[in-house]
Amino acid sequence: MPEDAIRLSLFSFSLSGEAMRWLHSFKGNSLKTWDEVVEKFLKKYFPESKTVEGKAAISSFHQFPDESLSEALERFCGLLRMTPTHGFSESI
Repeated sequence: MPEDAIRLSLFSFSLSGEAMRWLHSFKGNSLKTWDEVVEKFLKKYFPESKTVEGKAAISSFHQFPDESLSEALERFCGLLRMTPTHGFSESI
């Protein structure tokens, strides 16, 4: 079975509430590829305004004076998770 088909069939199990209703709003098999689902999902739940806000928070990140390195790293990783469309390269 192709990887796209597996992702498409399992995706609905990762959703609930509004996101599940959003997925079911598409008629029949109108979403045919995984890339199409990802594109529509990100456009719906991570609009440009959220991306701009998240990128600003990531690019201006700094460790607070009373914050340990592990706490700062945890907070930074949280910012990355909250903005999956940040577009920053992960290789340093």
